[in-house]
Amino acid sequence: MKRWFAAAAAVFCVLAVSITASAVEVGEIHAKGAILTTEDGQVLFEQNADASYPPASVTKIMTMLLTMEAVDSGKASLEDTVTASAHAAEMGGSQIYLKEGEQMSLDDMLKSIAVASANDAAVAVAEHLGGSEEAFVSMMNDRAAALGCTGTTFVNPNGLDTDGEETKTTARDLALISQELLKHEKILDYTSIWMDTVRNGEFGLANTNKMLKLYDGMIGLKTGYTSTAGYCISAVAERDGMRLIAVVLGEPDKDSRNGDITALLNYGFANYAVAEILEEGQELGDVTVELGMQDSVQAKLKDDTAILLEKSAEEGLTREIQLKEHVSAPVQAGDVLGEVILLQDGEELERREIVAADSVERKGISDIFRDLLGYLLMKKQVSW
Repeated sequence: MKRWFAAAAAVFCVLAVSITASAVEVGEIHAKGAILTTEDGQVLFEQNADASYPPASVTKIMTMLLTMEAVDSGKASLEDTVTASAHAAEMGGSQIYLKEGEQMSLDDMLKSIAVASANDAAVAVAEHLGGSEEAFVSMMNDRAAALGCTGTTFVNPNGLDTDGEETKTTARDLALISQELLKHEKILDYTSIWMDTVRNGEFGLANTNKMLKLYDGMIGLKTGYTSTAGYCISAVAERDGMRLIAVVLGEPDKDSRNGDITALLNYGFANYAVAEILEEGQELGDVTVELGMQDSVQAKLKDDTAILLEKSAEEGLTREIQLKEHVSAPVQAGDVLGEVILLQDGEELERREIVAADSVERKGISDIFRDLLGYLLMKKQVSW
């Protein structure tokens, strides 16, 4: 027998370009390529998202991703000392003016990349982590392929134009890389910095992403510009528990870049919302375990990731929770105990499994005998 519960709920209902007349629209986008996605990859809007264009310094999101992966895996430390080579020191464009042989912590190098878009720091970090710039670029391309990027080829770690070679990528691929980078939450400690310093306070850094001050909820990630690439950005903003990624490539000027990013993010935040699978404060409770070493096991959602819904679809949504009243031991953590069913006007839209939070061993013969003996003794005492 199962317990059934019904309550108001929310469900994923994404239509990237189909919106109601009262909804906020994107309008004209001036970028050569553009995309708007959620943090988990749901596409809300796209325009030429699979066409390859040069990304300029937005390239550095892959450099930062490989850096964060190396740090989080223990292959590198933010306290590592990075030494600038002659090659790193000769980079032009945005830089912190490294001198050959100058040493700086990986933490300061990463901050310089994320905040000031330092081309010299990007090469120094690439050489430190990869052994050489060429080896690191190979790592960049391998990682892009592993993420499913189909229109991306990196030729260096900073996005500068080079003779005869050019980094190319797509808005969709940059969104994929950005989504992966955001799994390393510490990167936001860098990308959200407005102003800071390195070299013991002697050299100032100012964030190239002016949208940090221009758009409410902006937290990153990376801007880019060359005369070939035009103005580019992978921007991340967060409001009301929803994090969106907007990417534009090939914008004609800064105003167009900022305007298009604003239009994309406004569209997402105005038309969509996130909802938790369970209502705030709601708990699934326990399920009785027969012949178990514990009398019950706690139930939990296997996947409690919040879902995206179109705001116009909030009415008429319900949630049914189907949960077993009892199970037999042994129980393994992760065993299915039921499911949450999300419906709209009675039509099923989504299911999420309910599983055991812990394992419960089955009682042995001696445990059962001891329980029976205790029961009989208690019954005898009561009869007296």
